[in-house]
Amino acid sequence: MTKLSDYFDYRVDSENNRYMEVSINGMLLLRLPAANKGTAFTLQERINLGLDGLLPPLVTGIEQQIERLYSSYQKLPDDISKYQFLRAIQERSVVLFFALLESHLEEMVPIVYTPTIGLAVQQFSTLYRTARGLTLSVQNIDRADTIMQKYPLNDVRMIVVTDASAILGIGDQGMGGLSICIGKLALYTVGGGLCPFQTLPINLDVGTNRSELLEDPHYLGIRQKRLDKDAYFELVDKFVNAVKSTWPKAIIQWEDFTKDVAFDVLSRYKHEIPCFNDDIQGTGAMALAGLLAACHKKGQNLIDQTVVVVGAGAGGIGVAGAIRTGMLNGWLSEQDTNRQVFVVDVNGLIFNDENIEEYKMPFIQPGDIYQSWSLKGEIPTLLEIVNNVKPNILIGLSGAPGIFNESVVNAMAEHNEYPIIFPLSNPNSNCEATPEDIIKWSNGRALVATGSPFPDVNYQNKNYEIRQGNNAFIFPGVGLAAVMQPFTPLTQN
Repeated sequence: MTKLSDYFDYRVDSENNRYMEVSINGMLLLRLPAANKGTAFTLQERINLGLDGLLPPLVTGIEQQIERLYSSYQKLPDDISKYQFLRAIQERSVVLFFALLESHLEEMVPIVYTPTIGLAVQQFSTLYRTARGLTLSVQNIDRADTIMQKYPLNDVRMIVVTDASAILGIGDQGMGGLSICIGKLALYTVGGGLCPFQTLPINLDVGTNRSELLEDPHYLGIRQKRLDKDAYFELVDKFVNAVKSTWPKAIIQWEDFTKDVAFDVLSRYKHEIPCFNDDIQGTGAMALAGLLAACHKKGQNLIDQTVVVVGAGAGGIGVAGAIRTGMLNGWLSEQDTNRQVFVVDVNGLIFNDENIEEYKMPFIQPGDIYQSWSLKGEIPTLLEIVNNVKPNILIGLSGAPGIFNESVVNAMAEHNEYPIIFPLSNPNSNCEATPEDIIKWSNGRALVATGSPFPDVNYQNKNYEIRQGNNAFIFPGVGLAAVMQPFTPLTQN
């Protein structure tokens, strides 16, 4: 079987300079993204490698190539066109792609990642051009070992895998989930320095329940309803076992799994293979870091805050859990911590109910906590919770646009000189409130961070810089650190 390492290798010359030695030439070399330098091949390299006459005569260095490509990039009409442009470069020259991305990082991250990646996921089948990564489904999962053994990369260290059941705030996207794995891994390299030839995006196509995809004649995924329960975990088991046998040093990042299975997947495999769930642990770490910074700006401590988290999916529960851990590490008692972190789901405050999902159980509030409140219904609403709890911090991971309405923000501002409000849902269309509205409704006093980029806000002749609270600032470092450390299996205790 042919591996990428069969085509090239890295050498060091007598003066200790590194260079790439290739075993292919001509047009085949120009079709290998890992080694293609395009117009940067020198005249002598063109002669030696059979490229003479295949390229325009002018030899241009990587800086000139970046300048030329960026000029073309700026002329593109919309974000999805820019996404396709960058993906085409990635499939043509890996080094040039990352050099361009690094040169214009702040401008291009929203294109290769959120929010544009949401559009790329939704339009995956119509945008599809070239193969990247792996797709495992009921059609080929029994051949997973062979598929991985034949894959061109023989030293995979970081795998981002999704079943596309809960992509961002746009839900079940079937085959389209592969795009977000590709985008995440681009940030692993440009943000964390991980070698791109040690990364692998994988989509577990377990079907889709989205009727418009099943009925779309151009949809490229499996045309069946999503696998459920035993059949689902049988497929995931085979995937994990194949990774363990093929790439024993690999880390798995579970990405955008629905809350119904995200916690079960993490619990099921964390003792078998090094892995983490970015939506649970990555988002939690990011939000906790943001809150620590906001509290520092206010001259306060995290343990003195009361927090309301709106959204009880993988992200919301992950954030609530991380905040509790942060408070416990600040020597707050477990009982007090439970009374200072409130989680709200679609129905209102989480309370003890026979139908409540197991992963929500640690965040149940006792009924006596709101017995004295004046309520319109049986379960406290968000506004009633804010008015009665008087939280210092309000975090949104609900995917419900507008849920942080003027009344809620006004109440936060009434109870706090500087309320901390983080509407973190992605993409921007699912954000709980726009930064502009939050700044206006709080009379410029709120400390705001969002999940996706928003423009700065000018309010009463003062500029408010809106920063992102996105786990893109967490997972590249977490993954790189995990790759650099040997895996010690956890005990079952």
